[in-house]
Amino acid sequence: MANLRFAAGMQRLIPFLGYHHILMFLIVAGIILLSLLLAGCSSTSPGIPNIFLISLYYQNYPPTFDPAQVDPGVTTAIANIVGQAQLEVRVGYFGICINSDGGSFLCSNNASSLASQVSVDQDPLNLIWVASTFKDSIVFPYLIIVAMVLAFICFILLATFPGWHEETDERGSERDVKPFPSRPVSQVALALIFVASVFVLVSVLWQHTASVAASTIAQDLGNGSVKSGVGTTAMILGWFGFALFIIVTIGLLVMILSISLLDRLTDD
Repeated sequence: MANLRFAAGMQRLIPFLGYHHILMFLIVAGIILLSLLLAGCSSTSPGIPNIFLISLYYQNYPPTFDPAQVDPGVTTAIANIVGQAQLEVRVGYFGICINSDGGSFLCSNNASSLASQVSVDQDPLNLIWVASTFKDSIVFPYLIIVAMVLAFICFILLATFPGWHEETDERGSERDVKPFPSRPVSQVALALIFVASVFVLVSVLWQHTASVAASTIAQDLGNGSVKSGVGTTAMILGWFGFALFIIVTIGLLVMILSISLLDRLTDD
């Protein structure tokens, strides 16, 4: 019985869902993905330490030798300094997470407080400081924040679009009518989501390039003793957020052009 009531309610609701409601849903989904991206490594909540830009960790492995190395033997000295250290450091937009013994992560936005929790033997090459330098000097989250604000304003503008409602025609019969949304409001919403998409694109490209470059340099400097990696989850969140905003941009553009074409045909 409950299933029948739910199905009947959905049948009454679906006809009143407009095109702009789908765009609003996509905007909300994009904002959620970008919020998760910014929240990476900011706390020890489940899954949050797994959202990181780069990770640096101690691990002994056969070093890479190249004729361009002036002193290939430095890898032995580094290995002796590192010893049995197994610390892992993960960097997010607003926080750093460390794991010194293979257990749970400890996260904070203050690198000094994290450094005070480990001994010299656990972080002999100051990976926490390196991670802090990367976060403070290279990572720039504010374009994403501005993009999220612009997308939210676009969401509010879309919420003002008229929906289906009943009107009585000249014969006295009721019919469902949905007026066209205001063209200026539609154009402003399109401009906002377009700028938000550009900001996210720039941020994600910046994030991807900076993370890959920093990861490669850190691993080369710690050749044979330090490994690094780029956070796949963070990359997915960033690119999917951008894709959703672009879909909304294209959707709004198609809607505006379609309404303009209908107005032109009606006038003719």
